Amino acid sequence: MKLQTNIPLKKQADNLIDYHSKILLLGSCFSENIGAKLSYFKLQSNQNPFGILFHPKAIENLISRAVNEESYTETDLNFNKERWHCLDAHSSLSASNKKDLLTNLNTALIDTKKQLEEATHISITLGTSWVYKLIETGTVVANCHKIPQKKFLKEILSVAEISKVLKNSIALIKAINTNASVTFTVSPVRHLKDGFIENTRSKAHLIAAIHALVNPTNNTHYFPSYEIMMDELREYRFYKEDMIHPNTTAINYIWEKFVATWFSKESQDTMHDIEVVQKGIAHKPFNENSNEHQRFLRNLELKKKVLTQKYSFISFERKA
Repeated sequence: MKLQTNIPLKKQADNLIDYHSKILLLGSCFSENIGAKLSYFKLQSNQNPFGILFHPKAIENLISRAVNEESYTETDLNFNKERWHCLDAHSSLSASNKKDLLTNLNTALIDTKKQLEEATHISITLGTSWVYKLIETGTVVANCHKIPQKKFLKEILSVAEISKVLKNSIALIKAINTNASVTFTVSPVRHLKDGFIENTRSKAHLIAAIHALVNPTNNTHYFPSYEIMMDELREYRFYKEDMIHPNTTAINYIWEKFVATWFSKESQDTMHDIEVVQKGIAHKPFNENSNEHQRFLRNLELKKKVLTQKYSFISFERKA
């Protein structure tokens, strides 16, 4: 008896991810989930230099400013609730001092350009088609930073507008990195604050726009994170208690599908070895002074040494 429908996924024929790949993730909070997995398995990855960005215009703006080296100045900053903010970036970059914020922003721009130039794989996760436009300037913002709602207009980007934005984003990336593989995905997180119908409409716009331009012959791809959540994991037991965000089981399931589709056999073998070490590091002994545990630690150090000698960028040292 078959109790689940499965989305057929084909293994990528070439340009698979391995431990020599450099991966950049941009976009919504679901990209953070995948980024955490990449970090756990010690792959060379970076994520969201400007913090979480939910919609395609915000991502295009980041890519454009980074590629064209358009630094931020004090005129780009806003002061609200005793902190300085930039409407193009997430609050994780905000600061109580405007000079600190400018340093954060412009350092992130430099880092983003470097990562775009060096990336072998770029993953862009789109969360919503809904955007907020600052009435005073008519500019679409990435984050409202709790500025009063009356200062913004809420609009939905059309399929044509999103396609244009994504096409421009790809062109900007290819201008400095012709070999980068760009993969789009739609976040399975439900934006129910917009409304149930509005969330469905928003996701539909994103999906239609992406499929209007992705083309494997141009090294642009689509990975169906949203469809996996909606069609293979169509039960509320795969959501967190808020019934909005996928839970750990769902994230692990989608991650496994991504690995099976995009990762080389050699990289999957290395990931297995790294997971053994990671679980060993997390292990809590009954008696840390026992001979058995000391043998376990020596064996664990040997496994670490094998991996770090093979891949010099791998480190199992805990960050302070």
